[in-house]
Amino acid sequence: MALHEGEIAVDEAMVRALLAVQRPEWAGLSLSWVGAGSENTMYRLGDELLVRLPRTVEKGAALRKEHEWLPRLAPSLSYAVPTPVHAGTPTGAYPARWSVYRWIDGAEAGPDSVRDWAAFGTDLAAVVRELHGVGLMGAVRADDLSWYRGGSLRECDDWVGEYLADCRRIEGAELDVDTLERLWRAALALPDPHGPHVWLHGDLRPTNLLVQRGRLHAVIDFGALSVGHPDAEHAVLWDLPPEARQAYWDAMGLDDPTWIRARAWAIAVGVAGVAYYWETFPAFVAQCLARLRAILADAATR
Repeated sequence: MALHEGEIAVDEAMVRALLAVQRPEWAGLSLSWVGAGSENTMYRLGDELLVRLPRTVEKGAALRKEHEWLPRLAPSLSYAVPTPVHAGTPTGAYPARWSVYRWIDGAEAGPDSVRDWAAFGTDLAAVVRELHGVGLMGAVRADDLSWYRGGSLRECDDWVGEYLADCRRIEGAELDVDTLERLWRAALALPDPHGPHVWLHGDLRPTNLLVQRGRLHAVIDFGALSVGHPDAEHAVLWDLPPEARQAYWDAMGLDDPTWIRARAWAIAVGVAGVAYYWETFPAFVAQCLARLRAILADAATR
């Protein structure tokens, strides 16, 4: 089902046609669909490669960013990240950029793959500290490295308010929207974050965290890579069990204002996901609802 206006239909035949023209040496390799998110569709190519195809032309811009910056960031990171091996160019049939990466073995972070959630939270904190500690190499918060999640909550108030109102009207959402709005407003009352800008992954959801032998192994999908303040990076915590959240908090040493702003970013992304994808992407809506309910449960105990 299409999720966005102007979405490009993709199937195996189209992928093979793209490969035949641009990388014919790969055209005969096995090809299998391995998943689709809100922005990309993925196919495994042979044993060692992954093809990633954006759903719309606009979302293809993120791949150019990955090709430019991931090879420069990877030497400073101790965990695995995608290695771009081909920058696909648009065609008449598929008018967006597309990309091929080295395949990374691993399972998405979840109850079937993570052995110890407290250890996972500690590992995730180490990943975030490491990325945020990499020098900017001349990068600044501008153009495609400027994204809303690295900026000010106040700049998002209008659209977050609209999505909160939408969530109130959705039958079956079963959310305490009044409390979510109160938590959002509490963050807006705080000063904006200060301090230097850092590299941000931008979307550290469990689906972008790969696990091997029970431990965090790789971080994938850097399409939201940006430069900015780090508060929104911590929003992933409410996608994880409480023991991972607490271990992350302890390892990072976050102060209360940062925690409150991070929670507000989690609310913003969660209500947007519920409202925007309610009719089209039930699996993603379920993830967003789980996040929002975790926020509510966590807030009730603090």
